[in-house]
Amino acid sequence: MAKFSVSAQSFTLLSDFQPQNDPVVKEFSLNVTSDDLLLTFTPSRNSFAFLNSLEIVSIPDELFPVGARTIDPPVKYQSFLTEAMETVARVNMGNHSVSPQNDTLWRLWVSDEPYLGHVNLVTFVSNMKAVNYSTKWPTRDVAPPSVYGTATRLNSRLDPRTRVNVTWSFSVDPNFQYLVRFHFCDIVSVSPEQLFFNVYINSWLVALNLDLSNLTSNILGTPYCMDVVTTSSDGQVLSVSIEPSTLVTPYADGILNGLEIMKLSDSRGSFAARDFKVNSKKKAWVIVGISIGLSFVALFSALFFFVVCRRRRRSSLVGHSADDHIVNNAGGNCQTLENKHASGIAIISCSKIGYRFPFVAIQEATDNFSESLVIGFGGFGKVYKGVLTDGTKVAVKRGISQSRQGLAEFKTEIEMLSQFRHRHLVSLIGYCHEKNEMIIIYEYMENGALKNHLYGSDLPSLSWKQRLGICIGSARGLHYLHTGSTKPIIHRDVKTANILLDENLMAKVADFGISKAIPEIDKTHVSTAVKGSFGYLDPEYLTSQQLTEKSDVYSFGVVLFEVLCGRPVINPSLAREMVNLTEWAMEWEKRGELKKVIDPCLKGDIKPDSLLKFGETAVKCLAEHGVNRPNMGDVLWNLECALQLQGNDERPNLNGDSDPLPDNVGHFETSISSSQFSVGSAHSLADVSMSRLFSQMVKAEDKSTD
Repeated sequence: MAKFSVSAQSFTLLSDFQPQNDPVVKEFSLNVTSDDLLLTFTPSRNSFAFLNSLEIVSIPDELFPVGARTIDPPVKYQSFLTEAMETVARVNMGNHSVSPQNDTLWRLWVSDEPYLGHVNLVTFVSNMKAVNYSTKWPTRDVAPPSVYGTATRLNSRLDPRTRVNVTWSFSVDPNFQYLVRFHFCDIVSVSPEQLFFNVYINSWLVALNLDLSNLTSNILGTPYCMDVVTTSSDGQVLSVSIEPSTLVTPYADGILNGLEIMKLSDSRGSFAARDFKVNSKKKAWVIVGISIGLSFVALFSALFFFVVCRRRRRSSLVGHSADDHIVNNAGGNCQTLENKHASGIAIISCSKIGYRFPFVAIQEATDNFSESLVIGFGGFGKVYKGVLTDGTKVAVKRGISQSRQGLAEFKTEIEMLSQFRHRHLVSLIGYCHEKNEMIIIYEYMENGALKNHLYGSDLPSLSWKQRLGICIGSARGLHYLHTGSTKPIIHRDVKTANILLDENLMAKVADFGISKAIPEIDKTHVSTAVKGSFGYLDPEYLTSQQLTEKSDVYSFGVVLFEVLCGRPVINPSLAREMVNLTEWAMEWEKRGELKKVIDPCLKGDIKPDSLLKFGETAVKCLAEHGVNRPNMGDVLWNLECALQLQGNDERPNLNGDSDPLPDNVGHFETSISSSQFSVGSAHSLADVSMSRLFSQMVKAEDKSTD
């Protein structure tokens, strides 16, 4: 069992830390006064320390206050430069999460709904257009428009004489002081001096009759921040409340747009960190990045098999990129989004599910679901192209109805996509479940489904190397599903319509609505009702109803022949012996004449050895019994061999230029010359063990970096 302490400079960040089975993300901020930052991991006796990911970024001076007001007594607190801080919560109000892609500093702002005490006392408000950064501070780096453009508001239908308050509660460590930053922006008033309310931390009054107009020069929509330092107490809950003003107003009112809570180090420079435990009644939160600047350093580490990877960006807001793989899903307990749907199915809300969009935001992104923006259809519903307020392109899948089956697939897809991030799996951006709507928001894939590039459209033909690269990328995604966690995930609907291509033709597997996880490590299958697409279904699964990873392998074998032949899996208009693609292609492969059934667009483009290796791989995937099929790791290996056998020949690409190697094929896969292991034919490779060939590839990579 790992047990260790972590220190940075003179601060103790973690003490006798014992990570449990859930991923943990820790974020700390501290002032670094020298050119070096020293991090020390100290294992406890007879134990060990480990770290999965570490990121260090500098923060603008403006992000943290030089001083803030305390509440007991109400004096100015000025010790921030000599203390470290640990991020406890970063919350966006309005029941709307803000993704790292929508924050200039790559932070995740989680929805406030799980922390609310009485949802019936509030209304959720969204008015992004009202936000006006008219002052020098706060800036977009302090909080993005998506924070200031949403708010949780006291229900205006309440009697103004009603003395109610709205409270958000957070679990904290006792005997520490906390910096609480309130984010306000009046996006609800039609004229100044209409909004007055009181603000509390625990039972302490922070602001009486708060008038945002007076604080923002009577300019509506101007962001405003208020920093308060709490007193040290033995309580384990920190609550924040707003209540109607004591002034005479026409109705009860009050808003909060965002909230950040930072734990301050004690007088010894320690956080006295205890074992991380998730409160079963609260969502855990994930912190993803801080910001760019000079004076502070934000440090966060992902512990226990949790990896954060991203490409650092400098611009204010950029579109979602295939290289932006921010893992913002940490462990945590799940709760129901709604108590229960009319169909009897409970929808799950997890700490692992990052972003919940209000329906109005999705309507705006899709021009109210304009038919001109429809880019696809499926069993679940239509898929629309959308553009978020920051310009990010997204794909929006809207459920057809609130059927039991549709709701189950909606729940499954969100749960599955929130568990992983991988270069070759389509990323979840968010979801919406309100007003009887079931909507999932994904990253937008510029080139659509692989199927459309093979037949039935006017799109330019893909070269053989492009097709190989797409198959390799898809195989990597499926291999990750099968092996990337303790519970293998079976996709169950592998087909060319569910393999999407980005602007660089990089493949990503999509549509996880009927995916299934094998619940126990020692189980090799799961018994379940047969689901999938006609023509791709594993015959063994059809007869036994036992689903295994080899069921995906079979479906992928069908995909391989579809890619090679450039025709539908089932085509009743053809001659009887040609109707079923797999039977037809396998018959020609057995005769050794597979070249007679390849896509006419590929004539003269495929080297014989590459075709032979590819055909053998597809046939093995289509073995009648799963035990005789390769696993996805072996399939991936053989496809990479087929690519190597094709060599480095180039042909004009879709734009008339020479075809580069597909972006999803790494450098080390192509850096080996044929002389290194005599790639004379597919048969010579067949006798080389995977471990031996892999060692050759690694050696080649080492040489390339000398």
